[in-house]
Amino acid sequence: MKAIKEGLKVLSRGTCGTAFCSLLNSEYGVPNEIAEIAASPFAGGLLNRGFQCGMIGGAVLAAGAESYRRNEDTGDAIAMAITATQHLMESFKKKTNTISCRDITEMDLSGKLAPLKVLVTGKAFTCMKLAGKWAPDAIKSADEGLSDETVSFCPGSVSCASEVVKKMGATDEEMLMVAGYAGGLGLSGKECGALSAAIWYKMVDWIKKNPGKSISSFDSQETKKMLRAFYVQTDSEVLCSKITNKEFKDIDDHSDYIKSGGCKKIIDALAAL
Repeated sequence: MKAIKEGLKVLSRGTCGTAFCSLLNSEYGVPNEIAEIAASPFAGGLLNRGFQCGMIGGAVLAAGAESYRRNEDTGDAIAMAITATQHLMESFKKKTNTISCRDITEMDLSGKLAPLKVLVTGKAFTCMKLAGKWAPDAIKSADEGLSDETVSFCPGSVSCASEVVKKMGATDEEMLMVAGYAGGLGLSGKECGALSAAIWYKMVDWIKKNPGKSISSFDSQETKKMLRAFYVQTDSEVLCSKITNKEFKDIDDHSDYIKSGGCKKIIDALAAL
């Protein structure tokens, strides 16, 4: 019951993505309302498709922002944001044995009645309980990752996720916020990091251009266009490991892949929208 109460407190900030971005931003003393609200699409595993849990997606954004503030060199900041993401994922897995929303909720959340299904089945309490239990660990693991002195990498690290939002017009801080999505979230080969980053930034851009409007006014057709453009490039595949036909060994491996033109067509297609 205590975990549920704590989870309710955390999730009172918004959807799971918004809540954990807000939670960590508050911990670092630098709230960012636009970035936090724009994490809403991570709910239900990115647009309710059951991919990586939105709690991780939101936490990664805040960790990336903190890496931007701690590291003057962009390459170093990207590398540490990716490292923080890996720590967040490991911490989350210890609670759930998975990072997938679909595995946690055990249901399809893509339909219009999904919110009702979550309430009727009691899965909302499952998420509240998890949020309450993971919140303190999320803060701890992000900080451990950002200060991990054991990680090694060459100068000039890059992230596929940062590259796509850079082409979309993001600021340096926004580029760092999404850096951890690299290689399918912390180089794990899961759902494409460039797609996650592009969808988040699309929402950021919309909020900036429509101050005061409810995000319910955001045209879902825009995200559908992004998904269609993405699917054309990947033959409807979403997993980074299958799109790239490789598993990234480390930060340098991913950086070299992107620098040599890896995923360029995907990045360009998403940025063009």
